[in-house]
Parts: sequence; structure tokens; C-alpha cells
Amino acid sequence: MSVVLVDAGGTNIGSVRYALQRLGVDAALTSDAAVIRAADKVILPGVGAAGPGMTRLRELGLVELMRSLTQPVLGVCLGMQLLCERSEEGDTACLGVIPATVKRFVEEPGLRVPHMGWNRLRPHRDHDLLKGLADGDWAYFVHSYAVPTGDYALATTDYGGEFASVIARGNFHGMQFHPERSAQVGARLLKNFLEL
Repeated sequence: MSVVLVDAGGTNIGSVRYALQRLGVDAALTSDAAVIRAADKVILPGVGAAGPGMTRLRELGLVELMRSLTQPVLGVCLGMQLLCERSEEGDTACLGVIPATVKRFVEEPGLRVPHMGWNRLRPHRDHDLLKGLADGDWAYFVHSYAVPTGDYALATTDYGGEFASVIARGNFHGMQFHPERSAQVGARLLKNFLEL
């Protein structure tokens, strides 16, 4: 099985790659369209802002390619947000495969932004990506923007209100948290993705 990490400039690429190696998969880091198109699984990692992330994908000529992929695709953290139609962060047009606009958390007393640390996952429907996930399992988050809930939400998390923390639509999937930093839960969900 060939797995590629799209080199879109995310700073978490090394840790995602190491998490995959622990699962026995050596994922190639690439921005080569032919290599991405030929892969069995594609992972779009990302840490940073939506605007620079989309600019990098445009500069690499990967926007239309990413939209056209038919194999399982996983967006992680910012990578998940880039799968959506738009982000309020810099009013950025994104890949548009998930019908949602990414919104900034509203700061309130007792609610710091960014949302940073461990929080619970609440599964909403059966999906192979969630195999073995229990209601209330913990994952590690670092983000200021979130995808609202919708029919694409496989699991949600509460932080001043519900947001989508695991999503899927067709062959496109996303995890808002960092599976590579979420201990056994993160490893399990990455393994589930590799088995899709």
C-alpha cells in the first residue's frame, strides 16, 4: 500500500510521518502530482493558516488534483479545514469538497482561543473511520478555527458549543485534532484510515 503526505508546508508533517511509521507505513512526503494521483491513500497534514496553506497548494498546482482524487483522502488539523468551501481565516476559498465554512471560535469568559489541549470525541454515526472509538475518548487539539456540524460530521467535540471533529464525505475524511499526538486513540483512527 502506498501512502503519501502532501507537502503543503505543514509543520506537523514530521510527527504525522513518525506516527505512520509506528503503524508500519513509510509515507512519502511529496508535492508531485503524479505520485499523489497514484497513491493508495493521501494525507493532507497542516498547521498554520488557511490562506498560506491554499496559496501553497495553488503554487504547486495541486488544487484541482486534490479535488479530483478518488482514493481515500485524510485532512489533518488545518488539512481538514482546507477540505471545506471557505475559511473565515483571511476569507479564504478552500478546496470545496466539504460543504461548510470554517469559523473562528468566539472568545468568551473561560473559553480561551486557541482551543488547546485534550478534549472528548462524541461519535454520531457508524463509519469505518471510527472503528473502536468510544463515546468520550480523548484527543489532542490545537486550533482557533473549527468546522461547524453538518451531515458530514462523524464525531463532534464541545468547546463553547459543538463543532465537527471527525468528518467524511465520499472518499474525503478529516480529523480536526492531532492523531499523531492523541496516544492510542489517534493511532487507532490513523490505522482505521489506512484500512479504508
